[in-house]
Amino acid sequence: MNKNVKVILDCDPGHDDAISIILAASEVSNLEIEAITTVAGNVEVEKNTLNALNVCDIVGLKDVPVAQGAEKPLIKEREIAEEIHGDSGLDGPSLPSEPAKKAVSQHAVDLIIEKVLNSDNDITLVPTGPLTNIALAMIREPKIIPKIKEIVLMGGGTFGNWTPAAEFNIYVDAEAAKVVFESGVPIAMFGLDVTHQALATQEIIRELAVIDNSVSNFVVELLQFFAKTYKDVFGFEGAPIHDACTAAYLIDPSIFELKNVRVDIETKGEFSYGMTCVDSLHVSGRVPNVNFAYQLDSDKFWGLFTNALKSYSD
Repeated sequence: MNKNVKVILDCDPGHDDAISIILAASEVSNLEIEAITTVAGNVEVEKNTLNALNVCDIVGLKDVPVAQGAEKPLIKEREIAEEIHGDSGLDGPSLPSEPAKKAVSQHAVDLIIEKVLNSDNDITLVPTGPLTNIALAMIREPKIIPKIKEIVLMGGGTFGNWTPAAEFNIYVDAEAAKVVFESGVPIAMFGLDVTHQALATQEIIRELAVIDNSVSNFVVELLQFFAKTYKDVFGFEGAPIHDACTAAYLIDPSIFELKNVRVDIETKGEFSYGMTCVDSLHVSGRVPNVNFAYQLDSDKFWGLFTNALKSYSD
């Protein structure tokens, strides 16, 4: 596969972030991973960095720099999701406490700025956690804004999973999300409306287990833990692998249906803080700023995912 889409994966692994990295790094992927940057989100940024390094070791990403980023949101107090991802952020599999791969000393925000400034306007940012690093990079060096090809993010939706109105990634740092959504950079948004359709049921998990290589077995362990969590907390009959939708879209856009809409971020509401206000009917008259994903072709999605896992050999 010709690796012709340059990406920076900004993440907070996280079961579904880890799976997104695995999909992006597979042989079926056309993504050239320029860097992986981490942010506080599902758990503390130090744990997220450890998890990203372990995933890199598992899939053999030796030459991709991993940089640790923001340890807290722009303004509000840090909030984590241990009840969803466990104390480590990747509970389920047994992982080394000292990965072979090491993080670079450069801060994630500085690495993002450097990579984008030195690019030919061909780097896509793929944030699958809170948007703190991306907002900080835009604030610190506004010259990167016109040089970002696209931002393909997981976050938001027309309903919430952390509050009734807000999805976790946006809620954790709505001020950062506001900076990003108002930046003018082209945005493709994969919110809960579509990511809940990427549901790894027990039947799908059993089919993935048949692949039986070291990477697929790791993914199965992740999904088994994640599915139990989603059953216990939300009553779901499977594990929605939210973040993998971003990589899947970049590899094969035909998997998804999107529409161009206006999305604004609520930062002041008593009950609606962190809400992504999706103007699906264009009632606001405001200029659309987001390509909003709302439909997923399940057969295509799981076909791509299965082939990605089969492409790893022990």
